[in-house]
Amino acid sequence: MSGTLIVYFSRGGHTARVTRRIMETMTQAGSDCEMMDIVEAQQEGIDWDKYDTVVIGCPVLYGDFDKRIKAFIAEHQDKLDARHNGFFCLSVVARNPAKATVEGNRYMQKFMAEQPWRPQHLKVFAGKVDYPSWGFFDSLSIKLIMVMTKGPTASDTVIDYTDWNEVEAFALQLHEARTDG
Repeated sequence: MSGTLIVYFSRGGHTARVTRRIMETMTQAGSDCEMMDIVEAQQEGIDWDKYDTVVIGCPVLYGDFDKRIKAFIAEHQDKLDARHNGFFCLSVVARNPAKATVEGNRYMQKFMAEQPWRPQHLKVFAGKVDYPSWGFFDSLSIKLIMVMTKGPTASDTVIDYTDWNEVEAFALQLHEARTDG
């Protein structure tokens, strides 16, 4: 075991971009790092012997995480617990600094309360608003959330709230933890 695997779910591609940046940053720091979409992980399986670190990432969708991520964690909790591990999520409400912390993000708190896995490294990143690429119902739902949270509601809005320096810092934290431990 000597590598890092990041298993992720991405609906519109932004979480995949964040995952890729984590992987690239860890690779540049000297870690052997790969990324795998949750569908690929479920269908093809994982060679757990290749990895001493496993990180899971996903966006918040309508106040929750994708059921495949939850099922993956439940099914493989023993393997996750036997390795360095981490979990990150992306949430548009995390554009507010108070909601960009593990303690201040109700979605992360709900996730942690609902399942027994206790990741060693947790991170909440602000996500991306991209109305033009979302369908009618997704846009309408997000606009309602934005009205409640005083966010942008114009149909042509595209704003990436992600702090890419924080993404790289999280990747380096993961790299250092796996090389120190």
